[in-house]
Amino acid sequence: MASVDRSLVANLPMFAGLAPAEQDELLREARSTRYPKGSAVFDQGAKADHFYLLLHGHLRVEKVTPQGHQSVVRYVSAGELFGVAQAMNLTHYPATAVAAVDSIALAWPSSSWNRLLAKYPSLAASALQTVGSRLQDTQARVMEISSEQVEQRVAHALLRLAKQAGRKVAAGVEIDFPISRQDVAEMTGTTLHTVSRILSAWEQQGLVEGGRQRIVLRDTSRLHVLAEDEAAKPRSKL
Repeated sequence: MASVDRSLVANLPMFAGLAPAEQDELLREARSTRYPKGSAVFDQGAKADHFYLLLHGHLRVEKVTPQGHQSVVRYVSAGELFGVAQAMNLTHYPATAVAAVDSIALAWPSSSWNRLLAKYPSLAASALQTVGSRLQDTQARVMEISSEQVEQRVAHALLRLAKQAGRKVAAGVEIDFPISRQDVAEMTGTTLHTVSRILSAWEQQGLVEGGRQRIVLRDTSRLHVLAEDEAAKPRSKL
């Protein structure tokens, strides 16, 4: 296995504060793997025998309910820890991680989790931040689905994605990985038909610009109004 260049990770939170020798030691315990677009890093229900750091690309995290309904839980961007089932006291992965684009991740054996946490406080801090962020995202989405109109939920989802992985382009802010209307529907607990209707209307109003698995936020200020000001929107629940 080719060694990972320390310069690729030196500024990431997990490695920040470590001496170069410690960074090298932590990297020596990791395995670097490329994941082509559409391939799974791990599957829901599989034994959680590794935890990961995404070096390059974007991942889509999917979960299937006991009733067989699939939802997009979140997206993972470069520099983030993921698959940290051990931090949640789980022995199996609670969701599937799929490469949204060609991606590269570092993997460490789960058997080394407790030892590495004790030896490298920055890993413990990153893990705590990761779990806290996931919990916050989950709570926000539960509140949105239970109390907001669908236009609000879609606006919130697009704004979150733009904040996480937005790229400035001439037309506005582009979500920097392929995302379909079906993905947005699964993230917001609604149907593809409803999301298509909303986004088509927003395109006509100049709020967003769409394409095949592409979304550009053209007017983030108005989307913030739609997300927060319930009186500014038509009512749709499905």
